[in-house]
Parts: sequence; C-alpha cells; structure tokens
Amino acid sequence: MSSRVLDTIRQLGELRHEPTEKRIRATFGDETVVDTKRAMLVWEPRRIVPTYAVPSEDVEGEFSPSETPLEGADGQPVLHPGIPFAAHTANGETVDLTVGGETREGVGFRLDDPELDGYVILDFKGFDKWYEEDERNLGHARDPFHRIDILHSSRHVKVELDGEVLAETTSPRLLFETSLPMRVYVPREDVLTELRPNPKETYCAYKGRASYWTFEAAGAEHADLIWSYEEPLREAAEIAGLVSFFNEKVDIVVDGERPERPQTEWS
Repeated sequence: MSSRVLDTIRQLGELRHEPTEKRIRATFGDETVVDTKRAMLVWEPRRIVPTYAVPSEDVEGEFSPSETPLEGADGQPVLHPGIPFAAHTANGETVDLTVGGETREGVGFRLDDPELDGYVILDFKGFDKWYEEDERNLGHARDPFHRIDILHSSRHVKVELDGEVLAETTSPRLLFETSLPMRVYVPREDVLTELRPNPKETYCAYKGRASYWTFEAAGAEHADLIWSYEEPLREAAEIAGLVSFFNEKVDIVVDGERPERPQTEWS
C-alpha cells in the first residue's frame, strides 16, 4: 500500500532527531550563552516543529534539576508551537539554567535516550535571541523538511465572510507551505473592506513577523483574521505588503469553487 510522503517523514508518535551543520547560538540579554556547531533538531512525540538540542558543554552556566511542573499534553493530537515547552511527551528530566547568578527555570530538558546522551533540549522562548550562523531566527527552530513556495497566479479569487465580500483579485500570490493549507495573498488595492492596524503580532520561522489588521464585516469587528508581512524574511519577499486570510474562518472562492474550510489549529 502506498504511503503519503509527509506521513513517512513525520511519524508524530515517535521521538525523532536530525543533526544540523549550522552554527547555533542563543543569548540571555546581550550575553551569548549557547554556541555550538553540534546541534541536533529534536521532535518529541506529537510535536510538529523541532527544538534545538545541544551538548551540555556548549552552554555557558550550570544546569540543575528543576521543580518546574510538567504541563499535561493529554487530549492534544499534535503539539503545535503554541503548546508550552513544559508539555513534554518523552521521558527525561527538566532542568534550570543558571548564568551569572540569574536562573531561568525549566528552560532545558534532558532526554532519557541513548542517541541523545549528553544533549539537552532548550526552550526557544526561554532565551532572548537565537541565531543560525549570523542570522536571527524567529518563532522556533527551523525544520529542514519544511518549505514554502510562493507562486504568481491568475486565478480568480474572492474572499467572503458571512456573505460579505472582503477582497477580490485576479493577481493573487499563492503560498504553499508544508503541512498547511494553501494561503492566498492579495494586493492591498484588491481588499474591499477598510483595514485598521492592531497591535497583535506573531512570528514565523520561515516568513518573519506578521502584523494583523482589524476590520468590520457582517455587523461585527474582527481583529485576528487578516495579516500581512510588511518586512518578511528574504525567502518570503514575494508577499511583502500583501494581505492574507485564515481560510479556516473565511471562505476563499477560487475560480468559482468554494472548498470546505480546512481544519487546523486555527479552526
């Protein structure tokens, strides 16, 4: 029986790792406390994005057993980036890291696995800045099996919410991203509703910092359905300034076809 390639790459029920040749660094404030050329990317069971694991000796400071409680992961079929680091699904020991008198609790996890002996997984959000080589990394560790493709298209796209047309274009950019539904990016001039900036921001390891826009439709105000990348990472430069929509929550009609809304963590 044939298997879907993505399923063979991401066997979510297993503990997985992959070496990386990139130099990985992380800081507390302005001080570099992680500097390694021997990092591993580790996926705990049910985690859909990797975490950096590094040799203990490549971390400045002292690790010590932590009293940080583990967070439950029961009932979660997959653990997306919004699920806290403390929700571990592999056997191991949570550790604190003390550097220069400052202790950050629960920022490490030593796995009980012979393939990763001597390594400690580090909480991306437990450090102030991360770098791959000399380039800042945002959001989470980058997955070498994850990619984005941005294609110019002449498909006719109409975006609707409760029967109200929010945007209509024949010059969209279509963004295809591993394991996510196709996203439609629309030129700002083809948006038919007034957009007001709001303070919400999110970060993507592959596209950069996303800004969100508030608008009114069907008699209600919406603040988290439309976003844009005003200054995206270079891999996503083709979508700079364009706007996109959560097609989990609005209807994207393409060439007259109205597909079902996809089911994802944003549904």
